[in-house]
Amino acid sequence: MKAGRTKAGSQRYRCGQCQRRYTPNPKEHGYPTSLRQQAVKMYVEGMNYRRIGRLLGVDHVTVMLWVKAHADGLPNDITEPSQAGIIELDELYTFCRHVPTRKTKSMS
Repeated sequence: MKAGRTKAGSQRYRCGQCQRRYTPNPKEHGYPTSLRQQAVKMYVEGMNYRRIGRLLGVDHVTVMLWVKAHADGLPNDITEPSQAGIIELDELYTFCRHVPTRKTKSMS
């Protein structure tokens, strides 16, 4: 038997024998993965949480949690680049001369 709808709008049913209520095809909760990835990309490009939230229509704290969850999923070990070949460096020597300041009159 039909037994109303959920907050998400899915149809609910009630079993005639055990009176259990269930939703056979519940709608997904939360935001799509593509929106989360877009928010992380915007953060990496230098946007702040509040601006990302305004542009995507999401609370800034939610954006902050998405970025933190993405950062927690990254590997912790950092591999060192391989030491190969000869490295050449140019030197530059700069001299800034000292410019004396004017003396001020003392009030004695």
